[in-house]
Amino acid sequence: MTLSLSDIKRVAKLARIEINEMEAQQNLAQLSGIFNLIEQMQAVDTRGIQPMSHSRDMVQRLREDEITESDQHTLFQSIAPQVEDGYYLVPKVIE
Repeated sequence: MTLSLSDIKRVAKLARIEINEMEAQQNLAQLSGIFNLIEQMQAVDTRGIQPMSHSRDMVQRLREDEITESDQHTLFQSIAPQVEDGYYLVPKVIE
């Protein structure tokens, strides 16, 4: 993809970003470099290569799913401002 200086200025205008001529030239060079890199990567033949979910082939260590804390439901509700039938009552915010 080829970008022009007018493309950079148009995008800056659409984004409501004020850039001067020198900044536009710098952005053009940087974006052109990025697009060239993307073209190089797209040119690589990846048929037969299985996609990876992560760059390192690792398995996440998981802990056992066990209860480690006791039920403190009654304690927490005893200090709540308003409780009814096991539910916390809060002020109505949407009418």
